Amino acid sequence: MKICVFTATRAEYGLLKPLVDRFVADDDINTFLIVSGMHLSHEFGQTKNEINKNGLAGYEEVEILLSSDSSIGVAKAMGLGLISSAEVLKRIEPDLLIVLGDRFEVLSVSAAALVCKIPVAHIHGGELTSGAYDNSIRHAVTKMSHLHFACHQEYRERIIQMGENPGNVYDVGALGVDNLQNMNLLSKRDLESSLQIKLDKPFFVVTFHPETLEVRSAISQLDELLKALDNFQDFKVIFTKANADDQGRAINQEISNFVMKNPENFKLYDSLGSLRYLSALQHSEMLIGNSSSGILEMPYFDKPTINIGERQKGRVFSSSVINCPAEANEISGAINLGLNPEFMKSIKGQKKIFGEGNTSQKIFSTIKEKLNSGISIKKEFFDITYVADL
Repeated sequence: MKICVFTATRAEYGLLKPLVDRFVADDDINTFLIVSGMHLSHEFGQTKNEINKNGLAGYEEVEILLSSDSSIGVAKAMGLGLISSAEVLKRIEPDLLIVLGDRFEVLSVSAAALVCKIPVAHIHGGELTSGAYDNSIRHAVTKMSHLHFACHQEYRERIIQMGENPGNVYDVGALGVDNLQNMNLLSKRDLESSLQIKLDKPFFVVTFHPETLEVRSAISQLDELLKALDNFQDFKVIFTKANADDQGRAINQEISNFVMKNPENFKLYDSLGSLRYLSALQHSEMLIGNSSSGILEMPYFDKPTINIGERQKGRVFSSSVINCPAEANEISGAINLGLNPEFMKSIKGQKKIFGEGNTSQKIFSTIKEKLNSGISIKKEFFDITYVADL
């Protein structure tokens, strides 16, 4: 049996790695990795170098990223992704393609698999992120997929509402929790050494991406965040770069300019990788921005997430997530609330709503069982009148 796992970003592969490792360790399955998007870009840290190729039956690079973050540039990259992915998939002819999430690169490779008659397993479907076109991409990938692995029961029900057969839709929790449970995170001293930064003050981690459906520019929203951070001079800030979405490069340049004004307290990194990123979250005071990691992973540290704007609107939130609009005063107020000892006390031991850290095993076991029994590429729309009992 042959499977292909597709990855285009540093964060995505960090989530997929525990699952990839399980497939690589299985002698019955040949595992191929398709590496694309930001992984191949020097601008975004060329994170393909962080991917361990050992044990893989095959490793393919698909170059699609253009030096443009305009809507036209992204659309052209999608076209290149469709063309190039089709060539790779036809050459490998896997029994299953595994994709995660909602990025435009995932849409391209899933469409290529559909036409090449290759079944698709989709992880993290059924979620809502109303502030970004990723929302529509995620649902489109769901309709092109044959196996669905949701991270929450509410998301499983939504996938079924979209006409997918309940027998192929699973609530397995979030893959990111596997890393939290099984990865040996860095001590604060080792983190300082790895990042080449002195963490002699409490610090925030900031990850901010563009809201691709927002009328306001990403820069105007970011400026509000930077104004708010200026009110917290007693804290250091670790910034990570935005993705290669509309206005992503503009965000990165704006942050770079901001960091240069105060290099002692502010640092910007192309890519932290899973180990350093999760270690930074563990030792930080809070995560600020609009990243899904603030919704899925940060709550497992019992620490606050300041979720700005509407990029993540529609997700299921833990009690540690503080939502606020992209206005400097509102962001400052949210940060102060997150720093409040009473709030910190209230989220201690909060319910963990995205699984217990065995998600990769659940997905692996289900996929292997389905591969052994055979996955039909023919789908029928599943009509429902009531979802809750399914």
